[in-house]
Amino acid sequence: MPVRTPAARALQELAALSHALFDASDEGAILRLAMDHLVAAGPYSAEAGYLKVGHDLVPSPGNGPTHAVAVARRVRELAGQDGKVIVAGMPWGRALGLRGPAGLHGYLVVTAVSRPTRAERSLLAMLIRHTAAALSVAVARRGRHEDALELHQLRKDTLELRQLRKDALELHQLRKDALELRQLRKDALELHRLREERTVLQRQLITVAAELGYERAVHALMADVAASGGGEEAVTRALHGLTGLPALVEDRFGRLTSWTGPGCPVPYPEPDPVRREDMLHAVARQTGPVRIGDRLVTLIRPHGEILGVLALVDARDEADERTVLALGHAATALAMELTHLRSLAEVELRLRRELADDLLTGTDGPSAYARSAAVGHDLHGSHYIVAVQWSNRTTDDSFAQSVGRVAAAVGMRSLLTRRSDHVVLIAGDRPHAHALYEALARENGTRSGTIGVSASCDAVDDIPHHYQEAQRALDVRRHSRERFGTSFFDELGLYRILGPGSGRRELERFVQEWLGQLIDYDSRHHATMVETLSRYFDCGGNYDETADSLAIHRSTLRYRLQRIRDISGHDLANVEDRLNLQVATRVWKIVLGGLD
Repeated sequence: MPVRTPAARALQELAALSHALFDASDEGAILRLAMDHLVAAGPYSAEAGYLKVGHDLVPSPGNGPTHAVAVARRVRELAGQDGKVIVAGMPWGRALGLRGPAGLHGYLVVTAVSRPTRAERSLLAMLIRHTAAALSVAVARRGRHEDALELHQLRKDTLELRQLRKDALELHQLRKDALELRQLRKDALELHRLREERTVLQRQLITVAAELGYERAVHALMADVAASGGGEEAVTRALHGLTGLPALVEDRFGRLTSWTGPGCPVPYPEPDPVRREDMLHAVARQTGPVRIGDRLVTLIRPHGEILGVLALVDARDEADERTVLALGHAATALAMELTHLRSLAEVELRLRRELADDLLTGTDGPSAYARSAAVGHDLHGSHYIVAVQWSNRTTDDSFAQSVGRVAAAVGMRSLLTRRSDHVVLIAGDRPHAHALYEALARENGTRSGTIGVSASCDAVDDIPHHYQEAQRALDVRRHSRERFGTSFFDELGLYRILGPGSGRRELERFVQEWLGQLIDYDSRHHATMVETLSRYFDCGGNYDETADSLAIHRSTLRYRLQRIRDISGHDLANVEDRLNLQVATRVWKIVLGGLD
């Protein structure tokens, strides 16, 4: 059995503690677990813990009494930031904020008898992150429970109100019946007429009762749909069941997202953008559903923003007040669901962009891997940085979303962000030479776009450097004769080392690309192929001068040059290969000290 290191045991203990934190019943239990098991992260002591309640920090019951007042005062002075805490007898102390997406959840005050090592601080930071995440989940769970209780009470109040209304109607009817009885005693001649009036009223009551029953059924069904989070398909299924008519949902641009009932066109008609906008404006000007052709249409419009269209197909014009009522309630339920889904999507997009920004500027590996897993992106393995620029598009959120949508359509797994003049993708696979460019050209209606792709990046720490490579590839392409298309940094050749920011590492890569095979050959066979090629270029390609400088016969030189072609795979007769080889030999000899 392999022996586990202390670091491995600590990580295993922290993993077990993380499961316990997320299984804890409430915020207080989570904080107590973190304080009780702080030793899993290193030689720490939990001096105090605080939970944020409203605008105040409430101490944990497990706080030590010795320094409670001084520690509490210091924590409040930090105003949400991490900072030092002085505790007698403890050389090292920190107040560490427990933060989540919604802000500060509390503090954990930690002390140690000596300054922790870097590994111990990293484990402590991991414990703090897991505790804060568990607190965020507990707060969200409590919020959902409170919302469910409030919804239950609201339904109960609604039922009671309806019962009161029903009782009032019955009381009114009883009073009226009493008056009718008294009137019957006074005037026998009115008996027949009063009976007829009562019959009419009873029929009306039956109609009202039926309508109220239908309305209650619509309310209950749509409330269940909203509570279950069933989405568009659940809404159209419920609406079809209530009305018997085919129900459908289209997005803002006229693309079908759900259809329940018979008669769905296959394929669904492609929307006309101009006619679509005219239709939306026409419906928006009206109150309630609007008939357009054979459809009864209403907008999904929470807070004034149109998110889509809900419609019933009513070719026989059979829709009545009940149908309109059901359509209105269904639109309300769907608006709530789409608003919720949109909020979730916006949060995920923001987190993915923040992660991409941090990766491009430089961030630590463990944090980056944890954050990438949280947003559903696998950051392990090779990645490529892709810079995208289009001449007819401003680099705004709309263009960034368009690039992200097209990248996903061509099968690219990526994180996305934008800069002032280009969009950046951190892609999990090497992009196809043409697929992304061609798809973006169709999306934007023009081929006037440029894409720069970095070399393969195998470590998170190298992403900022490879981002510079993508920018270099983009810049070289924009200033070349064919400035539109895709350029890969590892295919730039000499241009890789000509731009600003080129360092020794880039020079070494360039030399390795063009002379690597010859250098390896010389090392294995104690040969001088690289030196022969360098002398050949120094002599301007003159065979006699080169042979004399090397003290070899002209035929020997010809043989060596042929071997150089065979070994390197580069043709000295090709102008591009000749130029790159000559620059590579100069760099090898002068900059990298190849003759030493």
